[in-house]
Amino acid sequence: MKLAVMGASGRMGQMLVQTILATDGVELGGATERSGSDWVGRDVGEAMGGAALGVSVVDDPLPIFADVDGVIDFTTPDATCAHAELAAQARIVHVIGTTGFGEAHLEKLRMAGHHATIVRAGNMSLGVNLLTVLVKQVAKALDEDFDVEILEMHHNQKVDAPSGTALMLGEAAAEGRGVDLQTHADRVRDGITGVREKGHIGFANLRGGTVVGEHSAIFAGPDERIVLSHIAGDRHLFARGAVKAAIWGRGKAPGEYSMLDVLGLDQN
Repeated sequence: MKLAVMGASGRMGQMLVQTILATDGVELGGATERSGSDWVGRDVGEAMGGAALGVSVVDDPLPIFADVDGVIDFTTPDATCAHAELAAQARIVHVIGTTGFGEAHLEKLRMAGHHATIVRAGNMSLGVNLLTVLVKQVAKALDEDFDVEILEMHHNQKVDAPSGTALMLGEAAAEGRGVDLQTHADRVRDGITGVREKGHIGFANLRGGTVVGEHSAIFAGPDERIVLSHIAGDRHLFARGAVKAAIWGRGKAPGEYSMLDVLGLDQN
């Protein structure tokens, strides 16, 4: 299976290239970067500080989409939506690890999913996706006497908050409770906020150092707390999950899928 990496110069992009090279049954079929990047025109292997791989980094993704079976995309919401349109035209697999989407972005992805096989997740790790299942089950089992708080910490270069994974956990808790997260989320607290609103799902975001990703779902009830946590120690786990998702998606019908589908954990 020929796979291309969108945004090859980034930390995740480079790890995706390494993971593809190390995975049986797949090969690197292309690499892109934004216009103006000093990686454009260079062999991706040499740009990463290693041996040449025979794949040049380009800033025009169109020819790549016509020549590969799938693309893996950890870029920006606007770039990902543009890539989704190309994936729909080519009718290939589009694995999306990008976060920070707005509703307009999500609508574009839904439209692309009519023709492309889209696998999108705020986190590609096995552990985190298992955690979302557990959070949903616990939220369903407990009543509103248990307050739900989602706590996340990431490195100091992360630009969006809450993280995509935190929102995944919040959505899982909301689904378990049978409520709409948009109307039950407390995402900003500052000043005199008043007492905590019963039934709401709170978010707290920490940034610092080189933390890869730490997430906890806290269920705080009368005289007891249940804390479900996941700690990521290496970004390679996200790259391995993304490549696994691309392989799984090959031959699947067009549509929108998640890592729960890939891992056989979808409870719907």
